Amino acid sequence: MGDACKYAVVTGANKGIGFETVKQLANSGVTIVLTARDENRGTEATSLLNEQGFSNVVFHQLDVQDAQSIESLAKFVQTQYGRLDILVNNAGASGVVPDEDVLRAMNMDLVDWLPGKTFEYALEVNGWQMIGPVYSISKLSLNAYTRVLARKYPKMCINCVHPGFVNTDITWHTGTMPVEEGAEGSVMLALLPDGGPTGCYFDRTVLAEF
Repeated sequence: MGDACKYAVVTGANKGIGFETVKQLANSGVTIVLTARDENRGTEATSLLNEQGFSNVVFHQLDVQDAQSIESLAKFVQTQYGRLDILVNNAGASGVVPDEDVLRAMNMDLVDWLPGKTFEYALEVNGWQMIGPVYSISKLSLNAYTRVLARKYPKMCINCVHPGFVNTDITWHTGTMPVEEGAEGSVMLALLPDGGPTGCYFDRTVLAEF
């Protein structure tokens, strides 16, 4: 590359882990296209970062479920930068709208009840989630697809990462970790040098088993 600058796209980046990932990457000198499905929210998030001194962040609308929207972003990146070095595929939705008060109470009941007891949920023992099972299965599929892509494109670093139980909208703010910690894994993997690990699963910043 004749240009030392790296160019990145972060999807679903107007809030939560995505927003913090953009912030940390921008702080490392990466030029970033912050994307969001909602144009107003994405523009507001980008403006906030620009006001904080991150002039290397721009916005482009993206709905990852819309082929025309994806094509529009690809053309923008090609026209503006000529290449893409980093893609952080962060966009996601839980698919449910729970009663947050009930969910928090249920989580607290589990915390109070489980320690010191011999009872275990059979589903959880076998690796299935009691809360948001459809979302969990979709993430499992995406993680498996990571290995497929890594084999198909051996010259790229393609990995997946579990950010931890982070306090964001997608955990209905029951998470115990701040977004600053939740973004650490994504940022670390985004900044891997050429020849770094690929086709791997990381638990935050630590290589783990699938």
